[in-house]
Amino acid sequence: MARSFDVSVDSPVSVDQVHAAISGEDYWLARLAISNGSTTLESLSVDDDRTVRVATTQDLGRDMLPGIVAKFYRRDLKVRHTETWTPLGDNQLRGEISVAVSGAPGSGSGNALVAPTETGSLLTCSGTVEFKVPLVGGTIESFLAREFAQGVPNIQDFTAKWVADHA
Repeated sequence: MARSFDVSVDSPVSVDQVHAAISGEDYWLARLAISNGSTTLESLSVDDDRTVRVATTQDLGRDMLPGIVAKFYRRDLKVRHTETWTPLGDNQLRGEISVAVSGAPGSGSGNALVAPTETGSLLTCSGTVEFKVPLVGGTIESFLAREFAQGVPNIQDFTAKWVADHA
């Protein structure tokens, strides 16, 4: 059974600044450099309508897996992460995120919205994670849902710092 999570994070940067950051390769390379594991930027494109499409692949060695996952998977895993960010007419960004795991029966997906506030922007994200393993799948799903929910504020903090450093 899939586990869901919801998170909202305020940021001092505007929607336009977030969009400009995620549209650039330098941003993604810097963001991926701070992640655990060997993560590569597979593709980044910006369409004529300013939609941003990005795909990354993370190689997770067994020693980098969370304890509960490493207990059941004795080999390395690859995590493919894709994001699509579409500008909306009312100064918002809509995000669609998907995560697929090679080497284990795990996946995740989410929808996000970046909307303007008086002091910057607000990111709201709703997602689900699924790990189809009898008996322990729910425990793994709960753990991963917490990890994703805790990771979103870290990404927002990184983006705000990136914008401040590159403005």
